[in-house]
Amino acid sequence: MTKNKEKNNKDLIKTLNEKREVLRKFRFGISGSKTRDVKEGKNTRKEVAQILTELNSRK
Repeated sequence: MTKNKEKNNKDLIKTLNEKREVLRKFRFGISGSKTRDVKEGKNTRKEVAQILTELNSRK
């Protein structure tokens, strides 16, 4: 979370889009049973929530 406070809004939005893409690929991998590490999805969702929280706190 502290690393998110150091970034500007443009970088946070870029990171958010990247994490959402990772999460999308993870979900498709789960449906095709290609993904082995289930914690990856949980961690990615947590990171997305932290970025969104930081963006909303700046408004």
